[in-house]
Amino acid sequence: MRRFSCALGVTGALLLLGAGAPPPAGTAHGPTVTRVHVKKSARTMRLFDGEAVVATYSVAVGKGGAGHKRMEGDNVTPVGRYRVVKHMPSHLRIFLSLDYPNADDRARFEELKKKGEIPKHATIGSWIGIHGEPPEAKPFKKAEYQSHGCVVLEDKEIDQVAKMVPDGTIVDIED
Repeated sequence: MRRFSCALGVTGALLLLGAGAPPPAGTAHGPTVTRVHVKKSARTMRLFDGEAVVATYSVAVGKGGAGHKRMEGDNVTPVGRYRVVKHMPSHLRIFLSLDYPNADDRARFEELKKKGEIPKHATIGSWIGIHGEPPEAKPFKKAEYQSHGCVVLEDKEIDQVAKMVPDGTIVDIED
C-alpha cells in the first residue's frame, strides 16, 4: 500500500509540474525564435532570437522564381512580412501556416487585376507556409526541389524549427 501511494504521489507531482506535456518553444529544444528570415535567391532560412542568429537552414522555395506572388498557381514564394499563424500536423509532416495573403498582397493583387496584368478570374491563393518533405518528392533532394510557393525543409529540420518557432513569429521573405 505504501509503495502505491508513493508512486501515486510522484506521478501526481509530475503531472502538476507539467511532466509529459510538450515543452513550450524555447525550452529544452533551444531558444525561442523571435524572427525568421528567408532569402529566396540564396535558398536560406535564418532563425533569430533578438538580433542573434540561432540557426541557419538551406531551403527549397517556389519554382515560380523571384518577385512577389501575383496569383494562385504561379508557384512563387511570396515576398514580404508575414506571421506564423498555426502549427498543424500535415502530410508534409508539420505545416507552419503563414498569414498570406496579407493587406499588402491583397492590394497588389487588386492593382494587377485592375491593370489587366493577371486574368480577371484569377484568385490570390492561400496556404503558404513552412513545411517538411512532400511525400511525392522522396527521396527528398532539397537542392533540386522547387515547391509550389512554400518554404520547404527536410523532415528532421521542420521538427527542430517547429519546436523553436512559436505561433505569432514574424517571417520576413525577400528575393
